[in-house]
Amino acid sequence: MTEPEPSGSVRGAVADDVHANLAERAYEPHDPGEPRRLAREAAAIRERAVDEAIGTERAVERSRGLARFSQFVDYAFFLVYALLATRFVLVLIGARATSGFVKLIATISDPFYAPFRNIVDSPEVGPGHFAMPIVVALFAYMVLHVAINRLLRTIVQRKTQL
Repeated sequence: MTEPEPSGSVRGAVADDVHANLAERAYEPHDPGEPRRLAREAAAIRERAVDEAIGTERAVERSRGLARFSQFVDYAFFLVYALLATRFVLVLIGARATSGFVKLIATISDPFYAPFRNIVDSPEVGPGHFAMPIVVALFAYMVLHVAINRLLRTIVQRKTQL
């Protein structure tokens, strides 16, 4: 009487037979036109992948350009904030208007401050006064800064989501 083979080797032999059978059938063309059809489909998939990669690269480049512009906008607004804040502090502490530094800050910040001059009254505080028009100007420029950044962010998101 012969001993039965271990179940592991029978399973392995069956699995090998199934794999060999599947491998043979995979290489047998079922339809004479099937290889050409598969080649056309593969070429179409490859073309779509290349087009998508090119589109993604263009979107990334566009968003980089807008990000660089956004950094420039942020820096420009930072300079305006710094000038107006310095002018505010100088007015608040009652700095002499004849001082060279005060004249420099006033001259440089005037284009940004002029539209807001005399918009509201400025209460007296100690040696100087609380320059409310400068506070209004700072607030207006902050709102403008946020609006420009939101617009740029909207443009970037719209372009990259197409």
